[in-house]
Amino acid sequence: MEDTNNVCPGCSHKTKERSEKEKRSMINRLSRIEGQVRGIRKMVENDAYCPDILIQVSAVNAALNSFNKVLLAEHIRTCVTEDIREGKEETIDELVVVLQKLMK
Repeated sequence: MEDTNNVCPGCSHKTKERSEKEKRSMINRLSRIEGQVRGIRKMVENDAYCPDILIQVSAVNAALNSFNKVLLAEHIRTCVTEDIREGKEETIDELVVVLQKLMK
């Protein structure tokens, strides 16, 4: 199902094939987050009270963090596991860098 050896045409980034179910789930989550962000924009346009906006921003941050957790878990279960089995130790370094960026 996955293929982390594919390279995006025109660049050197790896790609990963996802099942339709996984893709649909990710896109649905992102669509909800987009809707939340649009709602925050409307709140600003309508001069909503600052704490009300802050609470909605916090909800968006939580939704993005949840998305990251699901994506990271899937990455470890598939891409990282497969690369380690194939002896690609550099994947561990890549994972460490990603985790460091997520923890900022």
